Amino acid sequence: MTANKRIVLSSDHAAIDLRKMIADHIVAKGYEAVDIGPMTPESTHYPKHGEAAARKVASGDCALGIILCGTGQGIMMSANRVDGIRCGVCSEAFSARMIREHNNANMLSIGARVVGQDLALHIVDAFLDAEFEGGRHATRVDMMEAIEG
Repeated sequence: MTANKRIVLSSDHAAIDLRKMIADHIVAKGYEAVDIGPMTPESTHYPKHGEAAARKVASGDCALGIILCGTGQGIMMSANRVDGIRCGVCSEAFSARMIREHNNANMLSIGARVVGQDLALHIVDAFLDAEFEGGRHATRVDMMEAIEG
């Protein structure tokens, strides 16, 4: 499968079940799910999981990433520390679509304790179905990237 169909997924312990459900969902949509764990429910630290997923996207190994923790916030903040990553936390589908269309987001973060399973799948679909519009938005993305490092 080509890298543009590979999506990395990671989470902390709070979101394992939702992450696995999302992995199954995206496979059914024709994507390859690269699930990098964790696989057991022992307490773990979200920064290492956000960073690991972000590095797979930043390197080009995976086109996009979906990461989860209890709120989606901490793991998103960790992913955004990696150069080249634009990750937004979304709790509804409109924002998930807009971060792709206007911000060229390459990662999505979801709070497993914030949204239910059905809503999470709608958020994922909105993110995956959207495409970057470019144009005036490309100028703004370039401006964001100039802030890095």
